[in-house]
Amino acid sequence: MIFVTSVGNNNIIQNKEIQDYINANLHTDLHALLLKKSPFPDVSMHEIVQQIKGKQTAQKKFPFLLKEGIIFPPQLNLEQASSETTALYKSQILKGNKFVDLTSGFGIDAYYLSGNFNEVTLVEQNLELLNIVEHNWKILGRKASFINQNLEDFLSTNKEYFDVIYLDPARRDQNKNKVFLLEDLSPDILQIKEILLATADQVIIKLSPLIDLKYLISVLPGIFRIEIIALKNDVKEAVVFLSNEKKDGITVNCINLESGEPDFKFVFGDEENVQAVYSEPEKFIYIPNNSILKAGVFNLISERFNLKKLHPNTHIYTSPQKVGGFPGRILEMEVVESKQIKKKGQFNIISKNYPLKPDDIKKKYGIKDGGESYLIFTQSKKGKIILKSL
Repeated sequence: MIFVTSVGNNNIIQNKEIQDYINANLHTDLHALLLKKSPFPDVSMHEIVQQIKGKQTAQKKFPFLLKEGIIFPPQLNLEQASSETTALYKSQILKGNKFVDLTSGFGIDAYYLSGNFNEVTLVEQNLELLNIVEHNWKILGRKASFINQNLEDFLSTNKEYFDVIYLDPARRDQNKNKVFLLEDLSPDILQIKEILLATADQVIIKLSPLIDLKYLISVLPGIFRIEIIALKNDVKEAVVFLSNEKKDGITVNCINLESGEPDFKFVFGDEENVQAVYSEPEKFIYIPNNSILKAGVFNLISERFNLKKLHPNTHIYTSPQKVGGFPGRILEMEVVESKQIKKKGQFNIISKNYPLKPDDIKKKYGIKDGGESYLIFTQSKKGKIILKSL
């Protein structure tokens, strides 16, 4: 094992003059800035712009790193890192004695997930990135063992047993194309699943939100929990929990962070045991959030909330009275004819199970985007319909 104890030239970037220059240019055109010569002989303009981009990203994605002395890695590492919000949510699920992140990256997940553990180990094969993370964790007052190794080598020589192993496999192939099947990830999860489960009580794997749940469960034994995590209705990740301990059923939790909407929990397979009831639109219209849609529990939503579905392929629901606690949008609407749509009106356009996309609809009807009113172009069992908010 190689333990990292230095941060190399990153100390130079912390010079007060350089930091003042970085902070003064947080809103400067970075393309124009890159064409200029660096005013500091020991730091390139590329390195300065890297820090500016890091601070800009941190303002939105992980504001806890907006602290004096923090160093930021290249843009790709920033893009691949989890947000502070999703990492904090996952941290509330875990606690124990020993935690290891086998693909620590920029360390956002590791920082939050390891907060309830006594011993923390970060494994990362990119030495430069690990140096930066070690430096930042010292600034933040968080202790860990930092190991510069790829996870396969670490697992082959490791003698420790952990309460929790966490990993986020790379989801791009050698040509930088996105991949989704477990055997195409790096590392190949199917190849290392046995050693993972022999090394920890629980194994937690962050996967692409595009992963198919039925496929996932069919190829990866030991799953007992799946978290489908959306942030402001944008599904960010599917997180899978594995254990050797036999458990009854697989619990799936759909969460839409920063929305104020409740979680939606179910046992995988429940969807197959219920049937939706269909109806033409009534007074209230319900659109599930995207974590629900990702889970594919279209009939279960109908059954749980006593709602009627418009069409087998239209995942929009309706009821005559308003139902509380629904994980998604609730709109009071009426059916309108196309001739009732005011030209040059302003609406939020939703198109579901309809031939035209929102941009095509706006062009056809001369509608401007925005405002507080909604138009939904969709289908019921009787055919194409347009719904307008009241």
